[in-house]
Amino acid sequence: MASTIYEQPYKVIKSLPDAEIRFYPPAVMATVISTANSYKEVGSKGFRQLANYIFGGNENNTKIAMTAPVRMQLSNKGSSMSFVMPPDMPLQQLPKPNQTGIKFENTPAEYVAAIRFGGYASDSDIQNYSKKLTDILAKNNITHQGNFRFLGYDAPYKFFSRRNEIIVTVQWKG
Repeated sequence: MASTIYEQPYKVIKSLPDAEIRFYPPAVMATVISTANSYKEVGSKGFRQLANYIFGGNENNTKIAMTAPVRMQLSNKGSSMSFVMPPDMPLQQLPKPNQTGIKFENTPAEYVAAIRFGGYASDSDIQNYSKKLTDILAKNNITHQGNFRFLGYDAPYKFFSRRNEIIVTVQWKG
């Protein structure tokens, strides 16, 4: 029996060749900050810590539904991994984690540019698709700001038709 995973909603505002502009409404995120700067390092430790929290590693032993995508922001100055919390769990109702190091925040609504790719992601994929997205935005005179973020939609055991994306905040008049 397949389980349904809540996917963070967004609205496609404009389709570009090989990319799109999206609007994401506000969301609640659980985030782990890391000093690591590679996809593998941030993903391994961050995922374990956040998964432990949603599988009941919290003050109430509450199980929280898995959501997609898992978000990663990679930087030489520090990185993070975030899980989007289900819409029926506002910030004030989230149980306190048993482990330290998980922070919660309401993220503001934002416009982003997104580019999709398949397979198992790597640091070189993230760099290559970030560069491709930069080139697409420049060609379309769209200004971006902030760090590029990786979105992973699939469980590690899914082998085929994997969905990965790179997003970056854009200046957009909506």
